[in-house]
This record gives sequence, structure tokens and C-alpha cells, in this order.
Amino acid sequence: MAKAKSAFVCTECGADYSKWQGQCSSCREWNTLSEVRLAPSRPGAPAAATTGRSGYAGVTSREVVDLSAVDLSEVPRLSSTFDEFDRVLGGGLVPGSAVLLGGHPGAGKSTLLLQTACKLAQGRRVLYVTGEESLSQVAMRAHRLQLPTQGLKMLAETSVETILAVAERERPEILVIDSIQTMHLEDISSAPGGVAQVRESAAALTRFAKGSNTVLLLVGHVTKDGSLAGPKVLEHMIDASLLLEGGADSRFRTLRGQKNRFGAVNELGVFAMLEHGLKEVKNPSAIFLSRGEEQSPGSLVMVVWEGTRPILVEVQALLDDSPLGNPRRVAVGLDANRLAMLLAVLHRHGGLFTGDQDVFLNVVGGVKVLETSADLAVLLAVVSSLQGRALAKELVVFGEVGLSGEIRPVPSGQERIVEAAKHGFTRAIVPRGNAPKQAPPGMEVVAVDKLSEALEAL
Repeated sequence: MAKAKSAFVCTECGADYSKWQGQCSSCREWNTLSEVRLAPSRPGAPAAATTGRSGYAGVTSREVVDLSAVDLSEVPRLSSTFDEFDRVLGGGLVPGSAVLLGGHPGAGKSTLLLQTACKLAQGRRVLYVTGEESLSQVAMRAHRLQLPTQGLKMLAETSVETILAVAERERPEILVIDSIQTMHLEDISSAPGGVAQVRESAAALTRFAKGSNTVLLLVGHVTKDGSLAGPKVLEHMIDASLLLEGGADSRFRTLRGQKNRFGAVNELGVFAMLEHGLKEVKNPSAIFLSRGEEQSPGSLVMVVWEGTRPILVEVQALLDDSPLGNPRRVAVGLDANRLAMLLAVLHRHGGLFTGDQDVFLNVVGGVKVLETSADLAVLLAVVSSLQGRALAKELVVFGEVGLSGEIRPVPSGQERIVEAAKHGFTRAIVPRGNAPKQAPPGMEVVAVDKLSEALEAL
């Protein structure tokens, strides 16, 4: 009887070693190696076939061609029936691709994919594999969401070998796996959810998708810090990695791309969690600008650029006398380290001291702002709260602030101003490099070069 072998695999980067060591030599992380049992090779077993991406690239991996001879015809897309979902995917689902959808428990991952599968099943062959719930639970959810259930093929299974056998027989165009952490291969002795099981199960399912031109949709769990659970190599194997964000106390969900081989990764899709499931939000600016009639100090609207469209969001700042020797800096939806840097710029080049104040910052609606165009709006909101004076309700601001107090231009400045004018804003403070030659009708554009000029413009 062959002796079972073992290896030590890094949970961060997927590198494997023959013996345990404290630090991974590839990613330099500490205490990330876990033992994995390797199944003994069976004599006479055929070698795994090398599968190319002929489904969407036009050539196999065994051909050597000149780059100029590669077919540039557009990759065919399948609509997911959600415009916001298609936007994040780069235009729709690509046959032969593997898409990983992650998110915290209760974010709506299974709901979104069940809605998509039920709608696609009305005209295409769809197989939905559930490993976490029973078929009756999925059917109850579909009934509660009032979804069309006719035509959707269901399978409650966690064995990858069985799933592939059923998929070979059914030949689905779309295969949904909920979730990859519950899948397991018989040849691997570790428990489902382990490093080896997740890696090999995803590899087997991805190989089937590439070879059969099937759209593979995987549900993935996340860790407590929001990153995808399992080995880091999982994100390298799939074609697109999406993250569905949104707390349990918020009815809005944002879908953001982290990796996409068929489109941009900076697109943002917005959904609302309603009684009948997730509903896409066509105009995100409208929901993030639902402010009261009375304007309060520390509230200001900024224009951020997400993917291919501008979105207007409200930022709120609250400053209070700190009883602590080290005042708190709390930022929700923004980078806390950048907030500390901006407060130093405000003191040095704006003459306003906040060292004895607790500073709380919040982006309304649960949106996470990742770009630097929010710098100027953050500082002006802080000044408004510090001085206790409300800013005009019709004012909109954007611009990057440098360490020397200069206001730097940001991409797509013209489109941001036009979007603000569409929503009724009549005054804008923008970097001079983004000032238009002719402002939109009814819009007053104030161009500034330095932080001091922006403070005077208030």
C-alpha cells in the first residue's frame, strides 16, 4: 500500500513546501503554512489533458502563432439580466469564464445568483448546485422572491466528481456553485474548505468550464477582514473576482470588481435589498443625495468617479472637543490614514488647528470612496463642522489636495460638473485644471489653485 504523503501549503500565496517553516519564502508572511495530505498516485492513471482557452481565445495552448495573427473579434457576451451586474463584469458573462462572487454572510450573494439563474433559465440551460442549503430551502427562497422557477435545474451535492458527471450529462450554459468552500474531491483527504480542497476543487471546475464553454459562477466566503477565504491562488485561477459589500443594517449593496480579465476593475454596481430580492439602482446619485430640507454643518456633496460614470455622494464630518490626550480619527468609507494627512495639511496651509478635536467622518449610503478626488470635499466638510457653519445646499466640491496645499486636477472633471448640474447644483469649487471653458447653464464654477483659495471661496 502506497504511503500517504503530505505537503505544507501557504494559505496566502499557495506556495508549497516539503516541510514546515515559520515564514513563507514567496510572500514573506509568517505562520501561514498548513499541512495538506496528498493522495498517492494511482498506477496507470492517464495524465491530465492540457486545456487551452480555445473557448474564447480562438487558439489552443499547443499552437505557436504570431501576435498580429490573433483573432481580434469581440468576445461574445451573455447578459446576466441585471444591467449593474453586466456593468461590473465588463459587458456581461463570457462563455468559458470563471467568476468568483464573495461577500460577508447576509450580503446577498446567493440571492443575486438565484435571481440571475432563474431569469437566465427561461431561455438557457442553467444548473444550480447548492452545497450549503437543501433544495427545499432554495425553493422557499425563490417562492418568497416571486421568481420564475420553471426550467432551472437544481442539484444538492458537494462532491466535485458527481457535479462534473452531472454537468457532462446536462451540458449547461451557466453553472452556479454555492459555495466553493463546501466542495470536495474524493482523492484529497483534507476536510472541505481546506487549502487543498478549495484549490483543487476550483481547478477541476475551472478546467471543465474552459473545455465546455460553460459560464462558471462560484460563491466564495470571506474572512473577518473582508478578504476572500481560502488560498490566494484561488484568485489567480478565476477570470473575475467580485465583492458584494453592504452591512446587515443597510438596504443598499455595492458590487465592486477586484479582478476582471474581460473588463475594467474599477466599475461599481449598486443594488437595493427589497422584499422581493435585489433590485438594481439605475441612478445611484439620487439615493445617496436624499438629504433633509435643513442643511447642517459638516455636510457637503462631492463627485466621485466610479468606472465609467460619476456618482454624487454626501460626506459628513463631525468635530468635538476630545477628552483624550490622543484625539480619535474615525473615517467610515474613507482611508483613515489619508484623513490624518489632510488634517495636517489643513493646519499647515489653512491655519486651522484640529489637534484637540475628535474627528469623525462618514460617507452616506455605505459607499467606499477609494479615489483622491474626495480630498477637498473632506477638508471643507471638516472646516464647516469646526466653525459650526452650514454650507450651501447647492454646493458641490471635488479635487485632490497635495502636501504643499495645492489643489490638483482629477480625471473626468468636465463630466463631474455636468453630472452635478443635472441634479440641480448651482455652484462648484473645483481645481483650476478642471475648470471648463464654458460652464453648464445655471452653474457657477469656482476654480482654485490652493487650499487657502478654496477656504476663501466658502
